[in-house]
Amino acid sequence: MMSEHLKRQAAAMALATLKPGLRLGLGTGSTARHFVDLLGKQVADGFDCICVPTSEATAEQARSLNIPLSDLDTLDRLDVTIDGADEIDPQLNLIKGAGGALLREKIVAAASDVMIVIADSSKLVETLGRFPLPIEVNRFGLGATRHAIAAVMVRHGAESGLRLRETAPGLPYVTDGGHLIIDAFFGRISQPEALSRDLLDIAGVVQHGLFLKMCKMAYVATPDGVRTLAAD
Repeated sequence: MMSEHLKRQAAAMALATLKPGLRLGLGTGSTARHFVDLLGKQVADGFDCICVPTSEATAEQARSLNIPLSDLDTLDRLDVTIDGADEIDPQLNLIKGAGGALLREKIVAAASDVMIVIADSSKLVETLGRFPLPIEVNRFGLGATRHAIAAVMVRHGAESGLRLRETAPGLPYVTDGGHLIIDAFFGRISQPEALSRDLLDIAGVVQHGLFLKMCKMAYVATPDGVRTLAAD
């Protein structure tokens, strides 16, 4: 309950910085849900915005709150994306994808002038990798793709293995784009840029959850208040 309260504080702080008339990217996950909920209340009071959701779940929530929605076929650029994160390092590099929307989240963030992250302080880490790294993969050739990812993990000194994400035993999790997710357990990612390149060189990898040099600002809620972190 305390964690949810802190997430809502961070979401409220981010919302308070936004001006009417913006084109907004709406993230996915437990913290982003708080932001969408608070934004819905503002929209009901007349706040003007147009939003692009990063998942079907976020789109459904936004529609239920009468938040105006569009897409990146209609809007080629966004002003701001507000999203959560699974890990945040001191340079504001991120691991994202616990909610399974990492591909769409990265597309929306890349189309935005500014990406702002909202989180509670449990997401702060000195080095990325404590949280498993989600890797979105194509269904076709899954075995070969897993083998290639495992080889990359060995080269990068991963402390553990990988696991196909499931919704139930024997039932793979399927993303909104129809892909699967492999969670890779590194323990510590000392060279995130090199790892990013190595993973994207694998033909069956669609995208991964390393968001490097994309986040410009983070609002991190702690028991002592909300901290504002800015990228160098």
